[in-house]
Amino acid sequence: MRTLTAAARRATGATARIQRQRLLIASLALLVLATLVVGVAVGAVTVSPRGILGALGLGEPPPDLERDIILKLRLPRVLLAALTGGSLGVAGALFQALFRNPLADPYLIGASSGASLGAVLAIALSLEFHLFGLGAVPLLAFAGSTGTVLLVYALARERGQLSVLTLVLAGVAVSSFLAALVSLLTYLTADERLHQIVFWLMGGFGGASWNGVRLALPYFLVGSLTAMAFARDLNAFLLGEQTAHHLGVDVEQTKRWVLAIASLLTGVAVASGGVIGFVGLVVPHVVRMLGGPDHHFVIPAAALAGASTMMLADAVARWVLAPAELPVGLVTAMTGAPFFLYVLRHRRHMRFFGEGS
Repeated sequence: MRTLTAAARRATGATARIQRQRLLIASLALLVLATLVVGVAVGAVTVSPRGILGALGLGEPPPDLERDIILKLRLPRVLLAALTGGSLGVAGALFQALFRNPLADPYLIGASSGASLGAVLAIALSLEFHLFGLGAVPLLAFAGSTGTVLLVYALARERGQLSVLTLVLAGVAVSSFLAALVSLLTYLTADERLHQIVFWLMGGFGGASWNGVRLALPYFLVGSLTAMAFARDLNAFLLGEQTAHHLGVDVEQTKRWVLAIASLLTGVAVASGGVIGFVGLVVPHVVRMLGGPDHHFVIPAAALAGASTMMLADAVARWVLAPAELPVGLVTAMTGAPFFLYVLRHRRHMRFFGEGS
């Protein structure tokens, strides 16, 4: 009788947890829609929700100038911010699961340093070329991010296996070296290019376009859906690699896939918006605290929460000093760092990956 009662209690708890997760997903989806409207509405010129609907063909069309602001400037910028935030949220969740560390973020193994070097090279050398509708800066940023991850992976791979500890150490070493090269190039660069370098390194979406949205969208969708396919394996990873192996998980193959997916999402995010910190660190952390560590929930929740967080940060960056704008990376750092410290202070007694399990 006691065994049946305990089993019934566990089943009831599991059902309640699933219902709570579904409610959180629905709430986050509504939050994404709300922040999208806010992001399009605010800025140097305020746009009404009625004007937004009219520009989208859902009401009376707004004046031509307002329509151009919505469709040519605000909407692609906000959508690109959403894709960037969603990519960083999913990448952060994957890295934290892979390293079993709540302090892991998408930039841990050098993706941001490689992207920064590529972008700074493009700016410092005044490179002018286009491919798939993108300029030299985002293209070299993506190439630098991808190349750095491949280098770190090659350095960490031993006898066909990938050591997580060696991966982190190699990432730290390569990141430090590339950061030094970025500093050297910044020191040697003068005139207006120096301002461009500093602004890019702080992150922002001032150059957003529909081409950027079209290129980032498939990477985000493919990366997020592929990550969902590994949700069960990631849940097993939280118990340790040896336990995951006994549960039937191909540990080495899973590590390679997760690393590839997370790195791809990080590269796309950095190429789209520059180096923007704390979104990939804080968002997965908070999502796990709210709904538990099950990656069937964490991955989509992190994508939605990351998207809304980035859109809101971009709106604040455009609104607080309008008509001028702040780098988005400053906004996320100034709000994300204190918030993360608050979370750590008040949740210290709880197991990060164990809560809700």
